[in-house]
Amino acid sequence: MDVTSVTSKGQVTIPKEVRQRLGIRQGSRVAFVMVGDRVELQVQSQPPVESVSSGFGMLKSRRKSVPVDFDPATLVKP
Repeated sequence: MDVTSVTSKGQVTIPKEVRQRLGIRQGSRVAFVMVGDRVELQVQSQPPVESVSSGFGMLKSRRKSVPVDFDPATLVKP
């Protein structure tokens, strides 16, 4: 069981394991339901998962970038 504290604004952090198991991510809507003297957290809706159409720009290189007008044929010796 994970224990967390309540901030002065009444906010709590949902533990990562719980978020992953319930599929809670940024933009998810949750409801707090009183059940006797306990509270249940119910996931109401989840934002659609963004599909990646291209991987362009996801990886960074430590090498210097090549100029746009670079012609690899200039490297070949006749």
